[in-house]
Amino acid sequence: MKTIVKTLMIIVAVGTLVSCKSTFNASEAMDVPDNRNAVYQEIISNPNQFNEFIDLAQQDEGARKLMMQSHMQMMESGKMKAMMQKNPGMKEKMKSHMEKMMDDPEMKEKMHKMMQERLDRNPEMKKKMKEKMMKDPAMKEAMMEEMHSKMKSNPEMAEKMMDKMIQFLHENPELMEKMKAKMKAHQEKM
Repeated sequence: MKTIVKTLMIIVAVGTLVSCKSTFNASEAMDVPDNRNAVYQEIISNPNQFNEFIDLAQQDEGARKLMMQSHMQMMESGKMKAMMQKNPGMKEKMKSHMEKMMDDPEMKEKMHKMMQERLDRNPEMKKKMKEKMMKDPAMKEAMMEEMHSKMKSNPEMAEKMMDKMIQFLHENPELMEKMKAKMKAHQEKM
């Protein structure tokens, strides 16, 4: 009987010790503000961990979308420009990062959609963007190519755009004359 009681006591003691073993629960740890800040600081202060974190974030669609929104907000606020002026190497890294993201057709489409929504909400920004595009030959060429491909793939959209362009030209006689002169010169070349 004493042996059975001793054996049971040992089993209960060992069971208690095993059940008291600490387990790590990330969500519980992140609920505590001090823990969360400590984790953030550790990641930020270690370049390897930070790069690993960014790589993981880029693999998650939701995280990529949040990063893109944050990036757009920084660009609008002027913080991005100030940071790049202080750190020229950062400009190259950002450009490389954006090129990687644009390799993904889905991400490229989302970026275009976000940018279009932002431009639609801010007419002044839209005007500046158009002026910048018209001054940059490479940008102008890329924009024209994209517009042509969209028009070929969507005849209804092409018709609407042509109607808008004709209406715009009728409202702007100077531009109409310039357009006619260019078309005439183009036909003479042919």
